Amino acid sequence: MAKAIFDVNIAQFKDKALRWGQQFSECCFLESNAFEDEYQQIEALLAVDALDYCHSNTGKDSFSKLEIFRTKYSQSWMLGFFSYDLKNELEQFSPHHVDELGFPALYFFIPATIIRFTGGTVEIESENPEHIFQAIENSLSPSPINLPKDGDINIQKRVSKAAYLDTFDKMQQHIKRGDIYEVNLCQEFYAESVDVDPCSIYQHLNRVSPMPFSSFFKLQDHYILCASPERFLAKRGEQLISQPIKGTAPRGGNSQEDEEMINRLLQNPKERAENVMIVDLVRNDLTRSAAPASVDASRVLEVHTFPQVHQLISTVTCIKDPDTSDISAIRNTFPAGSMTGAPKIKAMQLCDSYEGSKRGIYAGSVGYFSPSGNFDFNVVIRSILYNQKSRRLSFHTGGAITQEAEAEHEYAECLLKASAILRTLSATLS
Repeated sequence: MAKAIFDVNIAQFKDKALRWGQQFSECCFLESNAFEDEYQQIEALLAVDALDYCHSNTGKDSFSKLEIFRTKYSQSWMLGFFSYDLKNELEQFSPHHVDELGFPALYFFIPATIIRFTGGTVEIESENPEHIFQAIENSLSPSPINLPKDGDINIQKRVSKAAYLDTFDKMQQHIKRGDIYEVNLCQEFYAESVDVDPCSIYQHLNRVSPMPFSSFFKLQDHYILCASPERFLAKRGEQLISQPIKGTAPRGGNSQEDEEMINRLLQNPKERAENVMIVDLVRNDLTRSAAPASVDASRVLEVHTFPQVHQLISTVTCIKDPDTSDISAIRNTFPAGSMTGAPKIKAMQLCDSYEGSKRGIYAGSVGYFSPSGNFDFNVVIRSILYNQKSRRLSFHTGGAITQEAEAEHEYAECLLKASAILRTLSATLS
């Protein structure tokens, strides 16, 4: 494929390009929203139109299929997602939740066109970059964002508050018995008979809640509209990087209140313990892929501030064992420990038992493999899942339960994490 670089009005061209991409069955847009860290390599990227793809459902050797696919296309961009339910394949779980959205367990594609946004330029990689550029430039100006009106969407809770509090108590009983010492309990919110413009919903969500791992993924009539703050796993050279989030505090009304919230978060023993437990779990997961004595967890409990919340983020790294493939490294750490609990397998079993719905793409991951051999994947949280054909919309929120956790506080945190989505949808919550 050929490459060409063009000077553009980035904000306008980005909106146009995302709208232009809706004509294809496959469209993936990744957006860092100007958040920068030493591992960030993409400001924004749009990939469309599958030349080839890898598709799998749970229980059908998904990671083995992807290994073969990645080997075939090791010099290409490869975009896609992992469903949380791939855990069933890794650990031979057999949950019985109904699948009401119909996403595949795993999907990756090789795009016919890649558009990278950097500074004030775009680089287009395609058979005819000039043609793609002109097609986007000559398209109509971006349409006004078409959002639901107040009250058009009625969001329902999968479980009532009373049921959540009861499950919370049962999880703490498991902790007291020593079955687990932390678990990430999630709950689903959903709406039926919903007709929305997924592109508009994503664009507005990304403005209300800009995040470093935001993504828009279209696969035919299935959509992932993601405002994630969390990196699941990245590879830079031979270094693997995971950055689990555990510990949340609301934003203050001004800078002084923000400082107070941050200080409370840093001094809160429960929030600190949540993070340290998951760091220990991630260290253990990475050890399975690491060169001897290379796992490092010296950067812990760093506060990162986002539009709705402050979060505690830790960074765990290692050097990848040369005998471990990239796909194996992801498999060895999947799913993200921040979304399970510890011990990991028992926590996942309990979540399957007590949560009232299938997580699906939620708590899974969206991201890319690059031609250079690097990769970067998020954790799918703060995200809307939408099946346009069945007109069903869904999102989850969750929080960690430890022995010191308070049920009312954790329930309120779940609603706080849902606030940007509810505001984006102009939705009522019943």
